[in-house]
Amino acid sequence: MTWSESKQEKVLAIVSKHEIRQTRLLQILREVQDEFHCVPKNALEIVAAELGLARTKVEGVVQFYSLLSLEQQGRFHILFSDSITDQFQGSRELMDYLSAKLGVKPGQTRSDGKVSLGFTSCTGLCDQGPAGLVNGHWLSRLNESRIDRIVDLVEREVPVSSWPLEFFHVEDNIQSPGLLLQSPIDQGEALKQLVREGFEEIFMEINRSGLRGRGGAGFETAWKWRFCAEGPEDYSGSSLVDKNERFVVCNADEGEPGTFKDRILLNSYAHQVFEGMTVCAGIVGAKQGFLYLRGEYLRLRPQLEAILANRRAKNFLGKSILGRNGFDFDIEIHMGAGAYVCGEESALIESLEGKRGVPRVRPPYPIDRGYLDQPTVVNNVETFAAVAAIAAYGGAWFATQGTDKSKGSKIISISGDCERPGIYEYDFGISIAEILMDCGAENTLAVQVGGPSGGIISGKEYHRKLAFEDLGTGGSFMIFNKKRDVLEIVRNFTHFFAHESCGFCTPCRVGTTLLKNEVDKICDGHATSLDLVGLSSLAKFIKTASHCGLGQSAANPVLGSLSHFPQAYKDRFKDVVFEPGFDLDESLETARRMSARDDPWAHLEQ
Repeated sequence: MTWSESKQEKVLAIVSKHEIRQTRLLQILREVQDEFHCVPKNALEIVAAELGLARTKVEGVVQFYSLLSLEQQGRFHILFSDSITDQFQGSRELMDYLSAKLGVKPGQTRSDGKVSLGFTSCTGLCDQGPAGLVNGHWLSRLNESRIDRIVDLVEREVPVSSWPLEFFHVEDNIQSPGLLLQSPIDQGEALKQLVREGFEEIFMEINRSGLRGRGGAGFETAWKWRFCAEGPEDYSGSSLVDKNERFVVCNADEGEPGTFKDRILLNSYAHQVFEGMTVCAGIVGAKQGFLYLRGEYLRLRPQLEAILANRRAKNFLGKSILGRNGFDFDIEIHMGAGAYVCGEESALIESLEGKRGVPRVRPPYPIDRGYLDQPTVVNNVETFAAVAAIAAYGGAWFATQGTDKSKGSKIISISGDCERPGIYEYDFGISIAEILMDCGAENTLAVQVGGPSGGIISGKEYHRKLAFEDLGTGGSFMIFNKKRDVLEIVRNFTHFFAHESCGFCTPCRVGTTLLKNEVDKICDGHATSLDLVGLSSLAKFIKTASHCGLGQSAANPVLGSLSHFPQAYKDRFKDVVFEPGFDLDESLETARRMSARDDPWAHLEQ
């Protein structure tokens, strides 16, 4: 069947809307996906031809992002979060219930094209799960009763826009506001200070504050910006922009399972985040900024666009901001499409340029060669919110809180086995024991600090402090009580990393799969003590040999649990005979089918 002219025209209109720019490829593909419930091959060819790209390159981008698909999805595409906290709340059982009701298995589209089901790594609703997505929009607090209603709506083909609002209700759930959350700035206050005091003075205030990036690495914010502002003056960079143009990027791709603080900041404090980006632009001399919004936060986009429009109307964005000649800056929202690795700043920049989000070799760093090879500041949502407050209230206001090496406060996302999951903000220096008491955690077995890529701590370490010099974190606290199985947590995390590996380097691409298989073998009771030796050796190799932070942290769940909970592994030993973790004969099954052979010589003994 040939494609109709109307379908071709729809694709051409989407490409034209994005000014036929290669850097907009991912945004174009997202809109094509929304229109056709997949990215059809005909659309691939049209997009490639219009943008002057090889078809294989466009197809490669589709295959890289989990929210895009070359295969037809249902008119109702439902995904359940597969985060460990959702699993422990019964998400897998709920998916089985939904699957039976709709007559379609996860990973498949029903024959009538009405509905498709699947899993996604995390929806950012860890405090309000079990959670999911329908056509990209949040579904919170799922249960059998709600699923019965969803099934009825799907079968009657009621548009998602007409579904009951309570299905999509998501609370900020701020349990304990602190320095930033209880003192939001008035709109425009930071910019007025910037124009009144001057860019250099506000830079010095940020420096006096001691603010370090809130994404986990903790680089000093002021000096990161200064290095970007000074830039490599002898480097001409991309021909697509003027020499040494600078860019400001807000990393709102919080894909780390267990992290949802950016969701709250963008829902209720977006003005302050955008103001922090604009302060940065004034200091580094940038004209263009981007908010890279994770694909699972699609629901936030309309209100964020409205806030940007409001700021333009008030001259907080645009030309000659607040009357200062040469202070020109605007912000564009760029949607991600479901790739955890894009949380890494260089992978995010690749995605901004319309490419697969494969991390770059560093150095050079983004402050030297970032977006379109130009000096680029990349900070996360919380950092920009803090910058705006510091610009408005002063560096001393911020620096008086926290510790000597960790100034100010930290916003953390708490989920799992506690009475009061949600958002908490603490001055740096608070102990883990105090945090557990605040959120109502009892009989706690372990705390996963910083999500799967972070570290697991046991009861012996609850005296430790939340601080860069002790326990630094991007903001996730997942709490597990003593009823939980540590190895099931590790299994979930290793499956997550194997799924999210971008495939660029062999140690991560192959290593994470081997790690997942070995953990499965142990969890299923087929391991011996010899397997632990191999598991530890493999994990250390992946950690040291991988190209980027994803691979380097993929082994943390295994290494951390082996260190703190070795008995959990030993308790799974059932056999004294070694069983291989890889079935050689099974791996040849595809070759046997293709060659139509099943004789003894087509099999291998192991």
